[in-house]
Amino acid sequence: MRCTLGLLGPNWLLPAAPGEVILMVCGVVKNMSTTDQTKPVAPREVAGGATEPTSGCAAGAAAQVQPCPESASAAPGAAAVDIEALKAQAAKAQEYLDRLLRTAADFDNFKKRVARERAEAAKYMYQPLLVKLLPVLDNLENALAAADHSPDANVQALRQGVSLIQQQLKTALSEVGLEEIDALDQKFDPHLHEAVGHQETTEVPDGHVLRQVRKGYKLRDRLLRPASVVVAKAPAGQPQPAATPPTGPAEPAPGASG
Repeated sequence: MRCTLGLLGPNWLLPAAPGEVILMVCGVVKNMSTTDQTKPVAPREVAGGATEPTSGCAAGAAAQVQPCPESASAAPGAAAVDIEALKAQAAKAQEYLDRLLRTAADFDNFKKRVARERAEAAKYMYQPLLVKLLPVLDNLENALAAADHSPDANVQALRQGVSLIQQQLKTALSEVGLEEIDALDQKFDPHLHEAVGHQETTEVPDGHVLRQVRKGYKLRDRLLRPASVVVAKAPAGQPQPAATPPTGPAEPAPGASG
């Protein structure tokens, strides 16, 4: 490649190597290379065999490689701070984990309680209706009792029809859990019986139910209405019949061998 600048003469030619431009301005010749100008410059040797430090990118790279004395001395303190920060974060994470476990346990208890309440509600869902139907059962019982000793054939025919209705109603109510309380000749139980009076008698043991005035009912294991009863009382100065002892294996006579 050649370039001619005619400050010194119109035909002044300067040879140039490929890729170079020779400029001659005011008698000064400058070599401008068209190749890459960002080549790193090798360090020059100075007196004593030392090398002159380079500038630019090479100098920056060398500076990055060399460790800083101040940062090296501050490393133990920074590591201690990092450890304390990690300990604090671990404690916070443990606190969050404990809260999560407690919340999960509370939610599990809540689900169990709701399931239990739903089962109980389904078990006793007919209680309000049954309580309202108990007087109907009482009236049917009274109607049958009033017609028991009537000689009229029409009354007896009517009694049979009422008895059938009573049985159908009792069957339907028993299917949803209604149960009668059997109180006659039973020992008085304040949880199931309501004493409306006492009567001296020798027919049943003292403290037992002599007569039932009104039937009691339960819904499964829940009491709907206690039975209204008359409780037997021992007459003054007279022995009472002993209650029937529980049956069991006979005890061997004294001295009997097995």
